[in-house]
Amino acid sequence: MKFIDTASIKLKAGNGGDGCISFRREKYVPKGGPNGGNGGNGACIYFIGDKSKHTLMDFRYKSVYSAPNGEKGKGSDMHGKAGEDLILPVPLGTIIKNAETGDIIADITHDGEKVLAALGGRGGRGNMNFATPEQRAPRYAEEGKPGQEIQVELELKLLADVGIIGFPNAGKSTFISVVSAAKPKIADYPFTTLTPNLGVIKDGHGGSFVIADMPGLIENAHAGAGLGQQFLRHIERTSLLLHFIDSSSDESMIERYETIRKELLLYAESLKDKTEIVAATKIDSCNEQIFEDFKKYAEKNNLKLFTISSLTRSGTKELIDFISDIIKSRRTDNEETEPDIEE
Repeated sequence: MKFIDTASIKLKAGNGGDGCISFRREKYVPKGGPNGGNGGNGACIYFIGDKSKHTLMDFRYKSVYSAPNGEKGKGSDMHGKAGEDLILPVPLGTIIKNAETGDIIADITHDGEKVLAALGGRGGRGNMNFATPEQRAPRYAEEGKPGQEIQVELELKLLADVGIIGFPNAGKSTFISVVSAAKPKIADYPFTTLTPNLGVIKDGHGGSFVIADMPGLIENAHAGAGLGQQFLRHIERTSLLLHFIDSSSDESMIERYETIRKELLLYAESLKDKTEIVAATKIDSCNEQIFEDFKKYAEKNNLKLFTISSLTRSGTKELIDFISDIIKSRRTDNEETEPDIEE
């Protein structure tokens, strides 16, 4: 499935139906009063969180969404039928913005979370509503109000438990293909993943967690270089960062590590406090001197360092078990602190 994480769409809520001008006409009622009913309200447009959705692909093929209008009022005191609301499902982690003002309308993070995006127009009142002792036969009614029109920008930020970061060709895609059922593109030449890949990993506690193989970062990514902010937006939502560094390269692991950390902090200061685990990859063919230098650097800076080889699967189980324990602990803490909801 193609991963789409941004979209721009126009929403048009339904117009309210016009009120009706009508009078009673019965055989033995010579002066029948007004009986024009109200118009129905126009339909609203809502977004709703749907955990089965993973991309914004649907919104790339259709850019305008219109909700039904309300029906006109009728005689005999009959009101028009209201339009049926239009509900648009979106993936969890979707931010909805007003395209003109940039204001955030909603940030949908829970399954079933429903947010009003465009308000339907109110139905007009029929002439039955305007009868008074002084004016018993009003010959006017209200027109329905127009529904709200708005251009919105949709932006998806992945809600993964773990985000794998690092330079291109650090072994991220190979790792996720080994530890999950995901099948990202893998090549034996330097290239970067163009879209995030999600994998579900079963842990040792009978549960599972979601891991995201993020596109590779390069220097000045925070300013838009390479995939730039297309990648960095997804990092904000991950619970844990798994930082991969290729140990087989002749370039300094310390410099590559610090470059990535710098890009993260320049993009968002809040990323500084996010839990990070560092893994030296391709350890089966590592540059020993460069690796030893980084190992000392990690000890000095209290970095949790793992050594893995996705090719031989060395160290992968230990890394997954460690991550599982952290995620299980956090989920338990969240359940204990979550307040009870009284019905």
